[in-house]
Formats: sequence, C-alpha cells, structure tokens
Amino acid sequence: MSQDSHARDSSGDGRSETPDEQADRQWQELIQEIRVAQTGVQILFGFLLTVVFTPYFQGMETPDKTIYIVTVVLGALATGALIAPVAFHRIVSGRRIKPEAVQWASRLTFIGIVLLLATCTAALLLVLRVATHDALVPWLVAGVLSWYLGCWFGLPLWARARHTSQR
Repeated sequence: MSQDSHARDSSGDGRSETPDEQADRQWQELIQEIRVAQTGVQILFGFLLTVVFTPYFQGMETPDKTIYIVTVVLGALATGALIAPVAFHRIVSGRRIKPEAVQWASRLTFIGIVLLLATCTAALLLVLRVATHDALVPWLVAGVLSWYLGCWFGLPLWARARHTSQR
C-alpha cells in the first residue's frame, strides 16, 4: 500500500478517506443523531416546565414534587449536553481541530443520551405515581427502564460485539 493510499484509509474501516474527510463524515452523522435526540428532549423538557404552573402542582405531595424537581433538572442537563456539540463546533470552527471536535461532541452526545434516559425514567415514575398511586408503579418503571437500556445500549453493544471483527 502506498503512503498516499495509507493516508486515505487511515480509519482502518475500508473507506477511502483522509482523516479530515473521516471527521467531516463523522460530524455529519453525529449531527443527524443529535437532531433526533435533541427534539425529543426539548419537547419533554418544555412540557415539564409547564407542569409547575398548573393548579394541580400545588396539591402534589412532597415526594412527587421532589421527583418533579429532579426530573426537571435532569431534563435541563440533558438539553444542555445535547445542544453543547453545536456550541462546541461553532466555537472551534475553522481551527483545524475537527477530529477532536467530533470526539468531544460524541462524548457530550453520549452524556446527553444517558441524561435523557434518566429524564424519561423519572418523568415516567412521576406520571405513574400521580396517575395510579399503585404498588405496581416501580415495577412498570423498572420494566420500561430495562426496555430503554436494552434498545439504547444492549442491542447496539451486542451488534458491535457480534459484527465487528477484531482488527
């Protein structure tokens, strides 16, 4: 393999791209992923912000208000983490550090997804507690959390292990 060919396939994944081309592709893929997660977290967070202004909120029990506050904070953190890659890119744009920007944006996105998982779980706990006051609520929440973990992390990790060859 010539030196030029090696530079164009530095990713080791069989693609013929330079490190800059690889960073550009990875950035575009990451931005598409962020758009999906960002939309969901922003809708959920916006809804959560309105709850405190409803008459029902004043009559909520203290544990439910505590769950609500934790949920709002988690939603705010998730929103911040999922918007952060855009701000990060804007601040470092043109500085020729796109591969590093992609790495940081990827980390921030992963943190945002974990925080979104926590937000969705806490919101579900709150809604089910208020709606039912049933002893089944923790089991339902645990079941949905297991589903999230399986879909969001378990399946991708399984697929990565099963379909990724050792290099």
